[in-house]
Amino acid sequence: MLELLSLLLLSVRGQVRSRQDLVIENLLLRHQLAVLTRPTRTRRRPRLRTWDKVLWVLARRIGAAWRQRVVMVSPDTVVQWHRQGWRLFWRWTSRHAGGRPRLSAEVQQLIATMSCENRLWGTERIRGELLKLGIVVSNRSIRRYRWRGPVRPPRQTWRTFLANHAHHLWAADLLTVQTLTFKTLYVLVFIAHGRRELMHVNVTANPTAAWVWRQVIEATPWGRKPRHLLRDRDAVYGRDFRQRAERIGIDAIATPIRAPKANAIVERVIGTLRRECLDHVVVLSEQHLSAVLTEFVRYYNTERPHRTLRLETPEPQVRSAVGPVRSRPVLNGLHHIYERAA
Repeated sequence: MLELLSLLLLSVRGQVRSRQDLVIENLLLRHQLAVLTRPTRTRRRPRLRTWDKVLWVLARRIGAAWRQRVVMVSPDTVVQWHRQGWRLFWRWTSRHAGGRPRLSAEVQQLIATMSCENRLWGTERIRGELLKLGIVVSNRSIRRYRWRGPVRPPRQTWRTFLANHAHHLWAADLLTVQTLTFKTLYVLVFIAHGRRELMHVNVTANPTAAWVWRQVIEATPWGRKPRHLLRDRDAVYGRDFRQRAERIGIDAIATPIRAPKANAIVERVIGTLRRECLDHVVVLSEQHLSAVLTEFVRYYNTERPHRTLRLETPEPQVRSAVGPVRSRPVLNGLHHIYERAA
């Protein structure tokens, strides 16, 4: 009964109101009804778009009784929308290009001329010369407009250069291993840069220049030899190692002093030998270490995936893609080989 009386009073009030107020009220109510009936996928609450907010901001400025017509949101929300719109409007009207004004073409040309005619002058020296002429310019502007010289033609990168020469490059290095009885053994490693293949590994308790040269001969049988051999400056190679290597067609390159990164490939494989093999074995003797390294080198070259080779093995193998999977232990189960059974 009360609802009916309130509707009747509103109808009587509408007869005395202006047509403009009725049109605005009808528009706002219809708009809220359209928003509430707008299809949504997962949202339970209606989603207001930018133009919906703009409509209510305009209604706030046009109609005085807009607070009584808003149902979906609170009047404070409409006021907040209006303030956000004012911030955007003020930011747009007060925008500017930003930064310092660009130098004139004359000053730009003067900077280029100074740097071209005086190749030994740096940025600070050119800035000092400009200050003598009463021209205040920052170092950043001078670096931007100074003469750059002729554009160099495109050249190959270091990555391309090293990749083209990797198949003719080997590396060698020595590492030490302690036995159970605290005896020091020495391991000489040769690795090829092209496929990261361990070409030769041998063990001795007394490394000498003659023993090292014998390993070089054993690592290069039947003409299989590199064009360049990287090594450090260890005295064990002997003073005449480079001359003896040149006689068989190998250029022995000594790395700089205290620069292990200059021979990073062999340093990395030595780390692999320690982490994946030697750190988990107590070496009993020279023969024991030789047997362990022989088995691990075979596993390293034929079965261990290498990240540099896109997870391929250093020695490519033809593998079957069908059949049951079988595993074989390496070094008594320290590693395992997984393959398809024939």
